Amino acid sequence: MMILYSGTTCPFSQRCRIVLHEKGMDFEIKDVDVHDMPEEIATMNPNGQLPILVERDLILYESNIINEYIDERFPHPQLMPADPVMRARARLFLFNFERDLFSQIPDLERGAPKSAEKARTVVRDNLAQIAPIFSRQKYMLGDDYSMLDVAIAPLLWRLDHYGIGLPKQSAPVLKYAERLFSRPAFIEALTPAEKAMRK
Repeated sequence: MMILYSGTTCPFSQRCRIVLHEKGMDFEIKDVDVHDMPEEIATMNPNGQLPILVERDLILYESNIINEYIDERFPHPQLMPADPVMRARARLFLFNFERDLFSQIPDLERGAPKSAEKARTVVRDNLAQIAPIFSRQKYMLGDDYSMLDVAIAPLLWRLDHYGIGLPKQSAPVLKYAERLFSRPAFIEALTPAEKAMRK
């Protein structure tokens, strides 16, 4: 059985929980307090970060790597595109999400006021740029839910929590977010601490 060591408020862990629930497979989630990490975490991941997936002798970390492994190991429903060109594009999107959006999370969560405000602006501007996509299509890659939607959902869930208000022209992003949040796997994957982030 797969075991996911997951931070109860960690957006990267939330991604992996969503994928496990989308696949509807047997797994165990071990909740870890990110402010009081057990020693075994540092043994499994030299960076001392979550999430970590353990399956027999395999230990994986980094949410996108974990999620691609789960997707290949349990192909239904498939979350990465089957077509190599589309899959390469999806990986590029994921890379850009990490670089442009998720790299702001440390400042949003623990940064000094100036750094946090700058991070809020960066996220707001990046989301405003992609808003037109959702006027034309249901999900990031069209009509099919994919790993890109999984990847961005935890950030969208935390917008209010991080104090990020979107301008009117970003309304399509908020409608898209509500589509993601209404998925059964998304709801099942939420921890009590994450539910408390949005009232």
